[in-house]
Amino acid sequence: MSYVDEVYSYVVEKNPAQPEFHQAVKEVLESLRVVIEANEEEYKKDALLERLCTPERQILFRVPWVDDKGQTHVNNGFRIQFNSAIGPYKGGLRFHPSVNLGIIKFLGFEQIFKNSLTGLPIGGGKGGCDFDPKGKSDNEIMRFCQSFMTELYRHIGADTDVPAGDIGVGGREIGYLYGQYKRIRNVYEGVLTGKGLTYGGSLARTEATGYGLLYCTNAMLKANNVDIKGKTIAVSGAGNVAIYAIQKAQQLGAKPVTCSDSTGWIYDPEGIDVELLREVKEVKRARLTEYAAKRPSAEYHEKKNGEHGVWNVKVDIALPCATQNELDLDDAKALVANGVIAVAEGANMPTTIEATQYFQQNKVLFICGKASNAGGVATSALEMSQNSERLSWTFEEVDSKLQGIMENIFKNADEAAKKYGKEGDYVAGANIAGFLKVAEAMKAQGIV
Repeated sequence: MSYVDEVYSYVVEKNPAQPEFHQAVKEVLESLRVVIEANEEEYKKDALLERLCTPERQILFRVPWVDDKGQTHVNNGFRIQFNSAIGPYKGGLRFHPSVNLGIIKFLGFEQIFKNSLTGLPIGGGKGGCDFDPKGKSDNEIMRFCQSFMTELYRHIGADTDVPAGDIGVGGREIGYLYGQYKRIRNVYEGVLTGKGLTYGGSLARTEATGYGLLYCTNAMLKANNVDIKGKTIAVSGAGNVAIYAIQKAQQLGAKPVTCSDSTGWIYDPEGIDVELLREVKEVKRARLTEYAAKRPSAEYHEKKNGEHGVWNVKVDIALPCATQNELDLDDAKALVANGVIAVAEGANMPTTIEATQYFQQNKVLFICGKASNAGGVATSALEMSQNSERLSWTFEEVDSKLQGIMENIFKNADEAAKKYGKEGDYVAGANIAGFLKVAEAMKAQGIV
């Protein structure tokens, strides 16, 4: 049995009932096989892959909170500090009923390589809670966040672990979390990113993941002599990533025609009205039925079991921006049959392994979230820099740095793929480029 297969078996055995984590590890190890086999003796002696696949620290805690009726609830909190070889742990907090240890570990593992690809000194981590912020009052959200931070504060810090937002954790939640951290620690430091602009936040952070996705997608298209102007795009999701991916796509001359949320999806052949979408989702926090009610050209489709929604629309480019494993093999077949030429991941691992392979087999340009989704964490690292320097950069400065980082990520993934005989395989290229930097740092620091 090869070292890659040994380590995958080790991960499955040591982490039972965590399919998302198994999937993330398998996808990475398979694409690294060519690199690992060339260094197998050295890596095996140092158990480098076992250490890479085992978090440095796993923190699990209870989060008790009281609702507006006086009823006490208890949720499960998590923080996985996965790898600090190249910098302090960095990764978001996710508040969603689906959150469990395996999902947080998969996200933290992916974060190691994503953060490495940015070229910035940040390690990999992730956290969250199985709390559902939907339908909760501001006071309930505040009490929950304060309880969550009352435990988390002891494990984080500006030079140790710097969380950010993710699904269910936006500006409101970050504000409450930061306020409680400051209250307990009596320090004013850049311990969280995604903060409000009045207390250390960075311009362009809200837009960063969606904008970064398009900068990376456009770099991939240009490298393959494709012009994004005039192309139709299917986007899933209706959160920050989707909204600002749609906005930047329009600025680049493309036409996004779909978006979705947990209850349904929109097809708008005239192109998504991004300002209306922002009003519905960011201001009213409402469902997409309200978008359809105000937009005569839009068709609203309620989500049904087994229905594949936005991926059945005929488009040139697909951008999955919602959640993990949302685009499966049937979706990939539908997209290919409809002539899709490129797929770029805006969410974390939104495409199943089988769907990814189908795209690659059918010569669809495909780039994974570790590369194309890295704009958010890259701008979070830029926020950390501004906090350290006690400075605030302009939107244009941050956006320019973001564009440079994302174009460089694609360039490094492209070059790594070519160097190891996998030209055009940007998944392998991204994984290899991210891995090599972390592996060198781990070797330099000894068996720790």
